[in-house]
Amino acid sequence: MARTVWVLHGPNMDLLGSREPELYGRETLRSIDRKLKKLGEDLGLGVECFQTNHEGAFIDRLTVATRTAHGCLINPGGFSHTSVALADTIRAMTVPVVEVHLTNLYAREAARSVSLTGAYVSGVIMGFGARSYELGLRELASRLKASGKGRKAR
Repeated sequence: MARTVWVLHGPNMDLLGSREPELYGRETLRSIDRKLKKLGEDLGLGVECFQTNHEGAFIDRLTVATRTAHGCLINPGGFSHTSVALADTIRAMTVPVVEVHLTNLYAREAARSVSLTGAYVSGVIMGFGARSYELGLRELASRLKASGKGRKAR
């Protein structure tokens, strides 16, 4: 039975491909999700994707994921910089969580250079555009394989 990884996309990720393409690229979220599912198959993982613009829905998904998924790949978007509640949820999780960002947060505005959520994840991958997701999924797969059971591996 394949291990299941949940991919959670935060606010405005549904606008990828058209929102500031000079910053975020032209690839759509649908394309990213399709590639992640294919890569997941290659890595022996089941991949389930979810996008929301609502903080509470993101938190609700993570609380369910900690009981039903083996790991999570997240792009909290703007919630990274503002949501103590989301950071608290991640801190309480018992499965590994890898955070990704399309852009390099340290090369952005000062308000975006701090990730409240990043302090509680297994690792953060940023600045590689849509490839950040692929790199994140590969790292998550590696952590799951190394841990043997899918519980939090930092």
